[in-house]
Order: sequence, then C-alpha cells, then structure tokens
Amino acid sequence: MKHYAALKESLPDLSGKVFAITGTTSGTGFIAARTIAEKGGRVLLLNRPSERSKASLEKLLLAVPDADFTAIDCDLQDFDSVRTAAKTIEESVEALYCLSNNAGIMGQPNEATKDGYDVQMQTNHLSHFLLARELFPLLARGSEQHGEARVVSHSSGARNMVPGTYLREEYLGKSGPHLGDDAVHMTSFSGGALVRYQHTKLANTVFAAALAQKIASSPSPAVRKIRAVAAHPGVAMTGIGEHLQGGMMMKMMTPVIRFFANTIEDATTGLLYGMAGLEAKNGVLYGPKNDGFSGKAVPTDLQPHETDQASADMLWKASEEATGVKFEV
Repeated sequence: MKHYAALKESLPDLSGKVFAITGTTSGTGFIAARTIAEKGGRVLLLNRPSERSKASLEKLLLAVPDADFTAIDCDLQDFDSVRTAAKTIEESVEALYCLSNNAGIMGQPNEATKDGYDVQMQTNHLSHFLLARELFPLLARGSEQHGEARVVSHSSGARNMVPGTYLREEYLGKSGPHLGDDAVHMTSFSGGALVRYQHTKLANTVFAAALAQKIASSPSPAVRKIRAVAAHPGVAMTGIGEHLQGGMMMKMMTPVIRFFANTIEDATTGLLYGMAGLEAKNGVLYGPKNDGFSGKAVPTDLQPHETDQASADMLWKASEEATGVKFEV
C-alpha cells in the first residue's frame, strides 16, 4: 500500500455529505465505503440482498463503529430493483452529494437478464445510467447544499481493448447470439465474454464524458456544479476474475501479478479522488498514469473514442430506450 494513506489524508472532512455507492461487499467499493465513513460521510450501501452483503456491513461497522451506514437492496440485474432502490433513497435523504457507480462483473456467459439485456452491460452500465437519472434531482439538491456534487463512473483499462476501438450499439441492445461466445482467454484478455466486458467499461467512460458535456451546458447553476468523473483502478487483486475459465491460471499467476499490481487500497484511490478529492474536475479520468497497472491516481484526459460525439449520442439514446426513461440534464 503506497498511495492510499496520502490520498486519504488529502480528503476533506465529509460530515453532512451523503454518498451512495454500488457494490460495497468487497474490493474497491468496500474500501471506498469505509474511507468515506472514516472521513465523516454518510454512506448508502447499494448491494444485491445476500448473506455476503450482511456480512460486509458487519465488517464495516466493526471498522468504523460510529459510522452512519445504511444498507439498501439494489440488484443491478433488475431495473425494477434499481427503481425501488432509488425511491428508497429519495425517501431517506434530502440531498445526495455523490453517486459512485462502482459495482461491476466480468467475463460472464452470453446470458440475458430478466429485462432482456446482456448481464454485464446491464450490471456495469445500464442500471447505473438508470440510477443516475433517478437520483439526479437529489444530486442537484446536493450541489445546492454543498456547492457541488459528484457522479463517478468506475471503468478500467479494458475500455481500450474494444475491437474496432469504438463502442458498438448492439452491445447496448437486447441480448442475443450476436453478442458472441462465452470464451475467456485471460492471457490475451480476449474471447466473447471479455469483449462484452470491454464494451461495458468503454460505456462507463463514454457515459461520464457525455454527462459531463450535458452538465457543462445546462442552464441550471446547481447542475453546472455537478462533476461527472471517471476512474480506473489499474490492476488489483480484487478476485473479480477467479470464477472465470481462466480463473485457475489467474490464481497460479497471483505471485507475479501481485508484484506489479496495486493493493486494493491503492486501487481505490482513483475512485476516492473522483468521489471526494478537492481538485477533481468534470469530465476527467482518475487512476494510475497512462492506464498503468499500478501507481498514484492522477488526472487523465479521456481519449477520442471516449469523447466521440456520435458514440455519446448513441449511448444516451440506447440507454434511454433500454431503461425506458428520458434522462434530461
């Protein structure tokens, strides 16, 4: 752990601010929730209901006994669950300072959710799009209260591995055989299951860039103070890929990976900087330099395939059609 302590020290007192974080049962989400609470923030923990979720809340309360944690059921593979979670939040808080779209899954089979979309795309992007839309009025109120607010999209270096570079519309539509096979080749990070994952991670940064642009041009002073930020963790020992076909190879390679990978705490620094860093800016990506495997979280400009206007327009339209909502900023 080389960079986490300094980043944590640089974060301001977060008392009076409310943070909603998806995927806090382990990994970067758990560290983010714990850190925000240690800095005085109230944390809404958005997870699929499970014994794992209950156990992680107990661990968080042991780590930060005086913290204000609220567990909210939110299954990102079910749009109805996301809407219910958003309604619960609306009834629980007057304003929201930060929505951290952290949760993600990787390398899943070519299967559709009950809503009919690729399980990875719905979990990693579409449900987060819906959550941001439903909670946007609370974020605007948070901006009015605190002088600014945040929407953070957690991506990864996989976004730069998409075949053909640019986001393709079919990956945002109804799931089907056109989305490829279930192959997972970890050594080359290829195969149908990982190509679908790569598209979700590119969708995360395209969404962040599109939202940042809409925020900047909004007629509302409160909305213009919201920051849409992207983050990436580098490579970290999160266990996200141990279930994959290449999971055993990953375990065998663990000593090598550990040598150059970030610790979980260091991998969370980009996410935390986006959520609460004093200098975090609208439309900027935070993480290890040049998409490195490890290192200090630094600001990085998004690349042309992430800020492409045609991609932004397509993603926004397809996401609205999938979730059945109009997201007007």
